[in-house]
Parts: sequence; structure tokens; C-alpha cells
Amino acid sequence: MTELRAIKYSRGSLELLDQKKLPLTTQFDVVDTAEKAWDAIREMRVRGAPAIAIAAALGIAVEVTNKEGEVADWLVEKLDYLSTSRPTAVNLHNAVRDLKEIVNTAKKNKTDVKTAYLEAAEAMLAADERDNANISEHGSEHIISRNVADGKNAKIVTICNTGALATSRHGTALGVIRFLNNKKRLEQVYPLETRPYNQGSRLTVYECVAESIPATLIVDSAVSYCMAKNEINACIVGADRVCINGDTANKIGTYNVAVAAKHHGVPFYVAAPVTTIDQKLADGSGIPVEERGPEEITHNPATQQPVVASGENLSVWNPAFDVTPAELITGGIVTELGVIEPVDGKLDVLAFLKKHGCVKV
Repeated sequence: MTELRAIKYSRGSLELLDQKKLPLTTQFDVVDTAEKAWDAIREMRVRGAPAIAIAAALGIAVEVTNKEGEVADWLVEKLDYLSTSRPTAVNLHNAVRDLKEIVNTAKKNKTDVKTAYLEAAEAMLAADERDNANISEHGSEHIISRNVADGKNAKIVTICNTGALATSRHGTALGVIRFLNNKKRLEQVYPLETRPYNQGSRLTVYECVAESIPATLIVDSAVSYCMAKNEINACIVGADRVCINGDTANKIGTYNVAVAAKHHGVPFYVAAPVTTIDQKLADGSGIPVEERGPEEITHNPATQQPVVASGENLSVWNPAFDVTPAELITGGIVTELGVIEPVDGKLDVLAFLKKHGCVKV
């Protein structure tokens, strides 16, 4: 079987899988300008916090490859522009910060700015692949050792899509599930459909079917009953932003899953690279939560026909994310460096970052 990839890159060329057309159509779009990268991110043709950051970095990389002359100011301008595409996923903003620093340093030192940028953007792609493999290994081993009895296999609940389609390879939360399956320690994964864009039913199920991962699709509102009836071993989700206290922004509906998991005594994990940690935010109250248009709820996504009655007294609220309080993350936060485990119900993210030399503020 061909390995699933959402990003195809070689120097001077970038193609992104249009994930809004899945699972019925597999179409890769050529992205050769910063503007095309911005559109792909904003329109959610590429999505998933790690993939968004990489698509932004590489979209600029492709365009700058053919530019002549001084490019430092142009790169900074385009990086700032890409940072406006989606507000919640901190990986994008961290990537913009790091790449701007590389550009400015190269300019100050009078070294080749274009080469410095290209090498840094390509290094981000390679690092994401390594990080995802490490997250998947740490998470799968943690779940097996703490939550699955000898001779038994795991039953896992997840939401949204956090696999190879949301990253450069493997995935985060779905990567953990993928590794459990590879180790013959997965009995069943229960992906939520994940309204309103159905990333669970369209994308996670697509990955599970492609790789013969045993899966049972459920609607979002069935998650509590699923836990009550199916002896779930763990819930694991991705993240778009993690705060220093462990509060986590992820796809809307994640908070519901965490509340249900707490009630049923099911360990709840977040899987994300260290780049998803916002070291400037003490807690989730400062996370900017993207609100999207009402038509995502009121119209059929395929036909764009209205499916909801309209009226002057009807309002539609469509937050793309919610914020799960740290005290509900009872299993821990799985990173490429290991698992941040709760101690007395608290997640000491800063101590973990200091231990691994990752503090940047």
C-alpha cells in the first residue's frame, strides 16, 4: 500500500492534497505562491496544526526559489501575511517567528538569505516527520504500559483528524493509534465524525480504511454512551495550542470528549509536538478561538444548498475550536520528547520544557 501523504515537496515544487474533496476525490493542488498557500490554509484544503505550519513555510519557499536579488524584506512580509491565515494553531505562528529570526540573522550577517530560508523551511518538514514518529512511539507505549491489561488490546476514542493528512507523516494522536495497530495492540478505534466539516468521518476513516486499522465511526453526540458501553481504555486527541498550564485548544467537541472521559474514568491524552506549546500563554483564557462562517452549519457542504430554515431571529455560532481545561487531561500530554504526566492533577509544562532545554521565552 502507498503511504498516505498530504504534502508533496521537492525544492521548487509543492503540491497539497485538497482534503475538502476527500474521500471521494484525491486531488493535489499546485501551490507555488504565498497567496495560494494562504488560500489553501484558510479554506481548510490543508489543515492540522503541523501541516498548516509546513504548508506556509514551503509555499513561501517555492515562490522564493525563483526570485532574484534581495529577498529578506519580501520573506518577512510574506511570513507575516501567512500568519493571518488562521489564528488558533500556534505551530504556524511559532514557525513564522523562527523563520523571521533566521531571515533577519542571515541579513545581519550578510549571508545568503534565500539559502538560509530554504534550508530552514525544509528542516521543519524533516523535523515534523521525526517528531511524529517519536510522539507515536511514546504515546503507544504509555497507553500499553498503563491502560491496557496483559493479553488485551486497546479500545481508543479520538476526534477530528490527527494522522498523516494533518501532518507531514504518521500523525500525532492518530499516529499513536497507528503505532498501536502496528504493534498488534489495538482492538478498535472509535473516531467521532467531527462536525461541521466531518474531519473524523471523511479523513480519519479514510486513513483507517487505507491502512486496515479497525475502526467504528460514531456521531459526536454518541461519545458518552460509547464510553459507557465499550470499556474504552483511553481517549487521545491532537492540539492546535497548548498553554503553559496545560489548557489545550483543539477541534470543537474535544472539551465534550474530555468531560465524558472524566466522568467515566477514561484516561484522556493530548498528543502534540513541542512546537504546539504556546510558551507565552499562562492558560487557555488567552487563546484566540477562530469562529467560522454560518454556512458551514446551515448549508450542505457538497451542494451548498441550505438545509436550515432562515429567519431574522436566527443566529449561528460556529467556533472552530474549544479549550479543554488542563485538569481534564488525565493521561498526559504526549510530545516527541516524552509524556508530560499530571502530578496531583496538574500538568507542569514549563518544568518539562526546562528539563529538555526547550524554553524560548
